[in-house]
Amino acid sequence: MNTLTRLTVLGSTGSIGKSTLDVVARHPDRYRIVALTAQRQDELLFEQCRRFQPVYAVLLDEGASERLSKRLAAAGIDTEVLCGTAALERVSTLSEVDAVMAAIVGAAGMPPTLAAARAGKKILLANKETLVLAGHLFMEAVHRSGSALLPIDSEHNAIYQALPRGYAGDMKQSGVRKILLTASGGPFRNATLEQLQHVTPEQACAHPNWSMGRKISVDSASMMNKGLEVIEAHWLFNAPADDIQVVVHPQSVIHSLVQYVDGSVLAQLGNPDMRTPIAYALAYPERIDAGVTPLDLFQVAKLDFAAPDFSRFPCLALAYQALRAGGTIPALLNAANEVAVAAFLERRISFLDIPRLIENVLGEVARAEVHALQDVLDADAAARCAAQEWIGR
Repeated sequence: MNTLTRLTVLGSTGSIGKSTLDVVARHPDRYRIVALTAQRQDELLFEQCRRFQPVYAVLLDEGASERLSKRLAAAGIDTEVLCGTAALERVSTLSEVDAVMAAIVGAAGMPPTLAAARAGKKILLANKETLVLAGHLFMEAVHRSGSALLPIDSEHNAIYQALPRGYAGDMKQSGVRKILLTASGGPFRNATLEQLQHVTPEQACAHPNWSMGRKISVDSASMMNKGLEVIEAHWLFNAPADDIQVVVHPQSVIHSLVQYVDGSVLAQLGNPDMRTPIAYALAYPERIDAGVTPLDLFQVAKLDFAAPDFSRFPCLALAYQALRAGGTIPALLNAANEVAVAAFLERRISFLDIPRLIENVLGEVARAEVHALQDVLDADAAARCAAQEWIGR
């Protein structure tokens, strides 16, 4: 008989959150939703509460939480509504919660994810900023508490599957030579610099293979998303920057690969659907139905690969630079990028201004060592301030 897994979904109204609930709904005998959280989408959260009957629902926006409370009461749904960032940490550390899907996009997802790690929860990690901003602190918390950590990003999930079972973070001892992170290249992989100067938010958000939120879509278009994944892979697998190679693979069929010292290369393939890595992490070490169409190799027909062009996609180079610099530099990189992407989506800066803004912030804000979460938060705030000043010039 399967053991019931009690789950908190941080960011349930986002793309990862919705895919998680889709998988959960296919296996009601295996999963019970304890808490759902969102920033301000109270209408969608209400529908999710009506379907999954969680004990708690959390909204960061006060007005949205009040609206949700009234709607739930009127519908006779006995879900307690909480509000604010402290509530996120509360539902991530509840004794009655076994696993936490960390799917809040951006730096806002870091504190509750770190709290879940310290509480020893099984963490399904879709929030890459937790590792980018506070990789050392987070991995230390995971090891100290004995928390189980399973990556949700399709690339890192694929690497996890291709590494030896029980991989303990020692590439040499495990016979691993290199980690190969695949990247679709986004919608502009063949664009010229001239064409990139005139990119619109609508074009940047039109990913050729994946259905994602607007912020992540822009990151994919600039290849910053892949840069953040390089930093994430470093912490997840204890891999040096020089042993993490980005490979442009337009079809998004091979989600990543692991190269071994004996000449073998193991790859994980599948249709581009986030329900696959979500289902793998939810049920690990078992396999469950995710509702994903099986891969048809005859329809795929061919697989293409290319090296990334750092001159056209400087965000990727900046991410490698930040990883090698360490300390608070990755936090500065992430914060500056979040501000830049928001400004681009608001048409306040151009697409090519995104790496220019980030590079300026990395040059202006001093690097510091990370000893505590406050060091990361201070760096994040300083980078955002510097980024806004750059935009206002």
